[in-house]
Amino acid sequence: MFKKILIANRGEIAVRVIRACRELGVRTVAVYSDIDKDSMHVRLADESVCIGPAAPDQSYLNVPAILTAAELTDSEAIHPGYGFLSENPQFAEACASSGIAFIGPSPENIRLGGDKSKARQIMKKKGVPVVPGSDGPVESAAAALKVAKRIGYPVILKASMGGGGRGMKIVNAEAEFDDAFLIAQRESLTAFGSNELYLEKFIQVVKHIEVQVLADAKGRVLHLGERECSIQRRHQKLIEESPSPFVDEKLRKKLGEIAIKAAKAIKYRNVGTVEFIVTPEQEVYFMEFNTRIQVEHPVTEMVMGIDLLKEQIRLAAGAALNIKRFLKPRGCAIECRINAEDPERFIPSPGRIEAFQQPGGPGVRVDTAAYSGWTVPPHYDSLIAKLIVHGKDRQEAIARMKRALDEFVITGIKTTIPFHKLVLNDRNFIEGRIDTGFIERLRNPEKAAV
Repeated sequence: MFKKILIANRGEIAVRVIRACRELGVRTVAVYSDIDKDSMHVRLADESVCIGPAAPDQSYLNVPAILTAAELTDSEAIHPGYGFLSENPQFAEACASSGIAFIGPSPENIRLGGDKSKARQIMKKKGVPVVPGSDGPVESAAAALKVAKRIGYPVILKASMGGGGRGMKIVNAEAEFDDAFLIAQRESLTAFGSNELYLEKFIQVVKHIEVQVLADAKGRVLHLGERECSIQRRHQKLIEESPSPFVDEKLRKKLGEIAIKAAKAIKYRNVGTVEFIVTPEQEVYFMEFNTRIQVEHPVTEMVMGIDLLKEQIRLAAGAALNIKRFLKPRGCAIECRINAEDPERFIPSPGRIEAFQQPGGPGVRVDTAAYSGWTVPPHYDSLIAKLIVHGKDRQEAIARMKRALDEFVITGIKTTIPFHKLVLNDRNFIEGRIDTGFIERLRNPEKAAV
């Protein structure tokens, strides 16, 4: 096991990593920008190093500064958390060149996970089901149009190096195609430094379901069941749960087998997530491979009784998987992402938190770095807390989440707590009738439910 780990991140995920390290008996180093000097992760770490000003490219994305901090503190490994440098293969390679372990998969795994088009090609070749579409990147609007005519409308253009909904355009008819292609290219270039696109059939009613996988250095792969991630806005997840109310034992077995096949297809190592779209008819299609710990990992931890951060660190240290077989989920867990945002318009609401009162009681967990008197900076992601509950079944988990949301008090800034209350009281959510169009229907009740 490592003796000291540097956490190249901030906020609640940095706090989460520090706690896992402490339970493993590992010392921690926090890095921080000057605006984060009073942050919770800085207070909790054994050591801390300022790596630059508030702008991410001068601090949390500043590879030389992070590696220098690791060398100065004699850190043996770096945990990237999620976001920032967590899916940057050059950073993983730089760690290796400096003799520092990267807590995550290989640079090759990360590179492939970031190249959605290439990953799709490999999965298709290995027998993993993919959505009908192009056999790789489309070189021009004319080439993409030929594919669209073959598979039929609607189609969706996606950035090969993309994620989070950026560089995506849905096209419903040929007349829209040229403009949509140019817009998607421009968005992709701005967001990811590449204008490469691929094309897929756009399946309008789908569920976004992902499977957690773990793989050790000997190539042994295990899955830990699925997470339901269909409650999202503009491809950004807002509420997740495990297990999915839609998935039965037969489908769970199928999803797990495909996820393991996908991981083995790219010789994956460490902790990762295989994301799928699933139709109401239970047709399963590979979407992407996420090569990091997910924001929503706590729901899997709650139902499986596994600390994924500790497993991630153990695997990076060369340990073999200590889970011998698939574990059945126990009860139900739900996570609500509490963002510092206007709950009506979903725009950031940074500022000073006047009061911060966390909920408690049986089955309630809060992952956060926020506290009373802390100022939420405008420079970073708006996530300030994750509220996770566990119940003996979905009904109890929903009731527990409602109670916890009522107890959660955050004043001084706007948060998405009112939005989550709206969802948790919606009949369609309560009865499990959810898909990726749920939020749109919630805000436009005249639209038919699934």
